[in-house]
Amino acid sequence: MIDVYLIPVGGSRHEPYCEPAEDQEPVARPADRGLFRRLADSFHDMLAEAEERRRRHSRGEELPRAETWYGRIKERTLRSVAEHINEQRLLWHLRKHDGATLHHPDDLTGETALQVTRASLRRDSDRHLIWLVVTTVLFVASAALALLPGPNVAAYFLGFFVVAHYLSWRGARHGLRHVTWAAVVSPPLSELRAALSLDDDARAPLVLDIAMRLRLEDLPTFVARMVPDRA
Repeated sequence: MIDVYLIPVGGSRHEPYCEPAEDQEPVARPADRGLFRRLADSFHDMLAEAEERRRRHSRGEELPRAETWYGRIKERTLRSVAEHINEQRLLWHLRKHDGATLHHPDDLTGETALQVTRASLRRDSDRHLIWLVVTTVLFVASAALALLPGPNVAAYFLGFFVVAHYLSWRGARHGLRHVTWAAVVSPPLSELRAALSLDDDARAPLVLDIAMRLRLEDLPTFVARMVPDRA
């Protein structure tokens, strides 16, 4: 069972969100693995590195600067990945579950909250399928760059996004077809809706308090990204 939160993001808009428990330690990887499995391994490695960089940055640690062009490209990509993790985490994990509890604001009925969530999953399924096709074509085309000296940077990063869009598409489809949803009221989410009408200075401490009560560590980052500052 996974806990999903229907987060108000302004007006009548809502976005499903979750912070599942950390994955278990990775198991040993056999040497004779196919192409997609190797891409999946690279995806999980890059995801873990992006998460670690995000945690260190949130603790105020100064991260070392890359000295090579490849390192600088990887650094920028990891920053982008870290920024989008909160948005895609739900879809990546939803495919592993057959049941989900949907926490929604108390000014929505359970039926309406479920309709909003399913509509969001349908949009995500269509969007990630399109991007899966696009990135797969680009990834195949990038094989030609292997003839050039040096690491095939394009293939490395395109491979990551192929897996990311594939897992997101699978998660959205699974959420629509196989997950049994149970809706429950969450009054703090209604408080969050009210907080969004405030400017950033007044909003931030309220969002942090709500995040602590809901035990959603990354909720302030998600809200800041999804809701423009009203200052």
